[in-house]
Amino acid sequence: MELTGRIERISADGLGVLERSNRTVYVPFAYPGDVVSVKKTRRRFGRIIGRDFELLEPSPLRQGARCQHFGTCGGCLWQGLKYKEQLRLKAGLFERITGIEAEIKGSPKIWGFRNVSNFIVTTEGIGLKEYGSPSKVVNLSECPLFSRRTPEYLRALKDFLSETGLRPWNLKGKAGDVHYLQVREGKFTGEVMVNLIAHTKPSEEVAGAFRDYFSFADSLYWSVKTDERDDPRGEPELLDGEPFIRERIGDVTYLIHPNSFFQTNSYALELLLRAVEDSTDGEKVLDLYSGVGTFGVWLAKRGFNVEGIEINPFAVEMARKNAELNGVDAVFKVGQAEETSIGDYDTVVVDPPRRGLKEAGELLVRNGVERLLYVSCNPKAFNLDYENHLRKAYRVEGTILIDMFPHTPHVEAVVELVRKG
Repeated sequence: MELTGRIERISADGLGVLERSNRTVYVPFAYPGDVVSVKKTRRRFGRIIGRDFELLEPSPLRQGARCQHFGTCGGCLWQGLKYKEQLRLKAGLFERITGIEAEIKGSPKIWGFRNVSNFIVTTEGIGLKEYGSPSKVVNLSECPLFSRRTPEYLRALKDFLSETGLRPWNLKGKAGDVHYLQVREGKFTGEVMVNLIAHTKPSEEVAGAFRDYFSFADSLYWSVKTDERDDPRGEPELLDGEPFIRERIGDVTYLIHPNSFFQTNSYALELLLRAVEDSTDGEKVLDLYSGVGTFGVWLAKRGFNVEGIEINPFAVEMARKNAELNGVDAVFKVGQAEETSIGDYDTVVVDPPRRGLKEAGELLVRNGVERLLYVSCNPKAFNLDYENHLRKAYRVEGTILIDMFPHTPHVEAVVELVRKG
């Protein structure tokens, strides 16, 4: 059944919403003001998703996409939107979900800003998944969001596979040798890390070919994947070069490893760090969910007395290395957030996983910390934490949004919470 109409609004996950004949259809890559004719639909998670649509009349919010794969690739939904409109819509979505009106700061760069990309390597192609499909892959030739060097990386991989005869992963049959190619770039250092995620260990001959084809890399890893899950995870082994690459944000240098999480937009990261710094009060700071010390080391560099708590021992080890590298004496410890004894801190910074604080929210309510900075890329999780837990003891003092993810519906928030009198 063909449905024709005007997109009136955008959904919380960035899809155009078409309401017609008592039906609501969610249309990817469509924006408010577009007049579209939806040819096919499918039902997914209780919603009707437009699978194929014709753009009859473009919205004035539109711009031409830079990437030839836009409209099929699931990497970015909003590349067809003018950037100022992306920012306006993101601030509007955040307010719709949380009830908080907030200033938004755009990314200093909106092309080539991503410092990591995970290219899936399959019998269907090498690149990224199609939007909404677990098994279809867009055979990429470029990625303007990641790097101008993407064609070089992909060409090296294809030549390596051709010479060695290693098999790409078969998504349906769950068989093959090579599953992902992960590439990380230090945007401000120029350093490159290449990590191949494979289901087999390399022979000496294969390892030698890998070194040859990726000789441009400063750090070269081979990660063995022992499960069939479709994710870029394995046990990394350094084959050549340095164990870490470096990224420099402002006056702080961070070490990056295949197993460490680092914010994906190096250019907007300084805006995020400064937003946290500007809202931090007092002298003693607890960095809860401290990860590799991204916030803790930055704050310690500015003279704050920082202690970090993180459940992942490897991340704690990385945070300690980052503190040592930058000459600061921040203390990082292994521990669970919900079991942390929160002492005499002036400010607590929390950057929880996407699911939010949950039980740790009650811990913060019970303790008398005056100022809480909640950093999150998931406004729904923040809203649940605030309504279910934090509202009992805290009020929202201020919020700033940082666009860490241009051309997608996502945004990073720093919410300043102050204890009620």
